[in-house]
Amino acid sequence: MSIRKAFVRGVFYPQTYEEIEHYIAHFNAAIKEPLPDVTPRALIVPHAGYIYSGYTANLAYVCASKHTYERIVVIGPSHRVFIEGASIAVYETYETPCGALDIDLRFSELLRETFPFLSHLPEAHAEHSTETQMPFIKHYFPHTKVIEIVYGKLSSTEFSMLINTLLETEKTLVVISTDLSHFYTQEEAIILDTQCIEAIKTLNIEGFRECEACGMTGIQALITSALRFKLNPYFLDYRTSFERSKDASRVVGYTSFIFTS
Repeated sequence: MSIRKAFVRGVFYPQTYEEIEHYIAHFNAAIKEPLPDVTPRALIVPHAGYIYSGYTANLAYVCASKHTYERIVVIGPSHRVFIEGASIAVYETYETPCGALDIDLRFSELLRETFPFLSHLPEAHAEHSTETQMPFIKHYFPHTKVIEIVYGKLSSTEFSMLINTLLETEKTLVVISTDLSHFYTQEEAIILDTQCIEAIKTLNIEGFRECEACGMTGIQALITSALRFKLNPYFLDYRTSFERSKDASRVVGYTSFIFTS
């Protein structure tokens, strides 16, 4: 059986099932405000270490966990290798400390046949932007199949065509993984990130010109598709690494959204 190995366990997220469950219980205990009671079609979530952005990501998964999906498609930018286009994982299972997830191999192959920019580069699938999502998915959706797509040099217009196909498919949840600005001061980061958050809230593609995000292509592609499918964004959370590190001189920004029809 072919397995997509867990490459960043013990680095970006805990090494063991027990530790992950402890983190998620802690995140849920910290939720003070009611979350939107809607059916998400797509999420935007961060992908830093759980100590920094886990709470923010968890909020989106809690909202989605009230519903059932046939598959969850996790899309993230490549940080390790250059990719012309995007790579889709064509393995049978996805390893997590909480147990394996089944990969929707049939649907993955169908997507690869449909979109010329999709290939399979094994070296692209040691990627933390997508892998950090899988323990959350295993916790909240233990029997749901997953698909992993890691992208590099690719236009948001091309990518939105793939997202359109996913949104046209019933019971498919799209997860866009991204962090926001990197290594500005806390004050500078808030200014930059607020512009990005407002652009997402208003589905304003032009608004992204003045902000930064490592998953910008994925965000813009989702916004393009959201406009077509008349999806509504719901803002959940924003914070920076300062809340954990207490170092305001060099921070990373994180946000989470859900999109619903």
